[in-house]
Amino acid sequence: MPVDMARLLGAGGEGDNWLTYGRTYDEHRFSPLQQINAGNVAGLKPSWHFDLPVDARAQESTPLIIDGVMYVTTAWSHVYALDAATGMLKWSYDPKVPGHTGIDACCDVVNRGLAAWQGRVYLGTLDGRLVALDAATGRPVWDVSTIPAGSRATITGAPRVIKGKVIIGNGGAEKSARGYLSAYDADTGKLIWRFYTVPGKPGVKDGSASDEVLAKIASKTWRGQWWKGGGGGTVWDAMAYDPQLDLLYFGTDNGGPWNKKFRSPGYSDDLFITSIIAVRPDTGEYVWHFQNTPGEMWDYSATQSLVLADLTIDGQVRHVIMQAPKNGYFYVLDRQTGKPISIHQYVDSLTWAKGVDPVTGRPQINPDAQYDHTGKPWLGAPGPGGGHNWMPMSFSPQTGLVYIPVIEVSFPYIGQSSYHPTLFDFNVGIDMNAGSLPQDPVIKAAAIKGLKGHLTAWDPVAQKEVWRVTVNHPWNGGTLATAGHVVYEGDAMGTFSAYHDTDGKLLWSVQTGTGILAPPISYAVAGTQYIAVETGWGGAFAFSAGELALKTQINRGNIPRVIVFALNGTDKIPAPPPAAAAALTALPELGNATQIMQGKLQYHTFCNNCHGDTAVSGGVLPDLRFSAALRDDDLFQKIVHDGILEPKGMVAFGSVLQPKSIELIRAYVTHRVNESVAEAKAANGASGAGAAN
Repeated sequence: MPVDMARLLGAGGEGDNWLTYGRTYDEHRFSPLQQINAGNVAGLKPSWHFDLPVDARAQESTPLIIDGVMYVTTAWSHVYALDAATGMLKWSYDPKVPGHTGIDACCDVVNRGLAAWQGRVYLGTLDGRLVALDAATGRPVWDVSTIPAGSRATITGAPRVIKGKVIIGNGGAEKSARGYLSAYDADTGKLIWRFYTVPGKPGVKDGSASDEVLAKIASKTWRGQWWKGGGGGTVWDAMAYDPQLDLLYFGTDNGGPWNKKFRSPGYSDDLFITSIIAVRPDTGEYVWHFQNTPGEMWDYSATQSLVLADLTIDGQVRHVIMQAPKNGYFYVLDRQTGKPISIHQYVDSLTWAKGVDPVTGRPQINPDAQYDHTGKPWLGAPGPGGGHNWMPMSFSPQTGLVYIPVIEVSFPYIGQSSYHPTLFDFNVGIDMNAGSLPQDPVIKAAAIKGLKGHLTAWDPVAQKEVWRVTVNHPWNGGTLATAGHVVYEGDAMGTFSAYHDTDGKLLWSVQTGTGILAPPISYAVAGTQYIAVETGWGGAFAFSAGELALKTQINRGNIPRVIVFALNGTDKIPAPPPAAAAALTALPELGNATQIMQGKLQYHTFCNNCHGDTAVSGGVLPDLRFSAALRDDDLFQKIVHDGILEPKGMVAFGSVLQPKSIELIRAYVTHRVNESVAEAKAANGASGAGAAN
């Protein structure tokens, strides 16, 4: 049967299928199936698995299930159609994203899923294209670029289809992008409307649906020459649709650059960054907005899950929209007006604000958090990873609880004294070098111990935590709630678990061998209920946190895979490969103390966002301390300066780094090899080579 508007509106009643990203337009991620329930989930066994033949990177997809077929995306925007009962491959599609696009993605080369409509599935690609594929064959029907030529914007999120319009945004706030949301004709790929989230150059209209509201409301909330840096506010994930009100809701990203001193100096709100916006899906006409972090400068995106629900509050049924964005507050808003109903802190530590006005929702920002004004480091909580990131939360209408993967990680914000955006820099205006992890063993141990995460069951009416499951790793997967009174979540250690939805009691778990970020789904074929999840670890924390990430994940290989479970399953999850022996030997130093410090600055400006803080990989991309090129000055220059590995994503940095600067980076990484060897000797009492990991 074709997926049309009637079917999408009735998706809540199709327990066998998963027709859109959040299963239903209200984004509950709740399955009405209850063949698998709290009483028998302990008997869950693997039914089938499918190894995804793509790079071992983060896998973040929510599969679609349409009449017995699973459609799943992977890193580098590949698509696979599988038999949902057996895992047999039906077709695959490779959009051939150029390898150099990887440098434009802030947080790994990920893709979160597809949309379906009238016999087609729709894919947003990392290089900014929107592609319509024949759902039966995987053949492209049309392919359009959604970003301007030369832009460093990317697409990682899943499209939505509403009344024949494919809705898609993009990422790139750290890459000088200006945010917008677009609607394309599902039949032809023709652009129907576009809504820009931040104003452009004063006096210049876009000819878009947002022109009027940007002129009347947003432009006056900016300062300086913000348009030269893009402004940010990109729309890279969350959307929801209310058919009764005919409103499309979407969340916007942080400002670009983060540091307000270089983006829009002074005390201004900078609309519509870090906001929830409601528009008419037919035209893109603005209806309302709510900004949760005015003047944002901490990477506090509002692109996290948007969930619609009807809640009884103070004896009255309220039609609400809920969000737990990065900034650490849980918001319950009236979804017709955008007015706050209640706001409450959901993380343990929150230092950027001293409270929120309950009527306006406006935060009382801590003056110390204005790091561009103080001239000194400021320890912010939450950090840039947020209290909750893209990993979707779920909502159970049975319990009335929201199940949130919560992150508890702080970060030292240190404003740069000057700012000059470059092609391959992480253009945020803060000193990533000064914020790197000190190599003092006591400080490192304390930092690792301080990394926490938890699965929280949150009551949005009482605005309080009902239960939590605490873990010692912050970067964990999205959640699924079911009518069987079970909540599912995977974690960074590769454990996939089932909990009772009312008290958090662990009911079942299995070791998959690979860290999990993707949210699970549930579906049924021929009367059998299945639970499915995609494995594959990576993303922002894994890339940039370096040793902190390495210490908090499974580190036994990284196998991209779809694993499906059922009560009658007979499959076995293949054992992970043996942990590789990792050892380093001391090398001759290549520079003096001054040169090594200069190399550290260059490394943390251009390299750490992929290869890890202090030259320790988080376990996904290569650890440069082990690179053979480190021991060969000619090869190191060919890779970094000339880009001989560009097809694999390692671009040529010759346009922004001179050979002497690249040699300074090599000197710094070499020094880090020697520090690692010395640390291992001290820890192990060894006299020879020291294990680096």
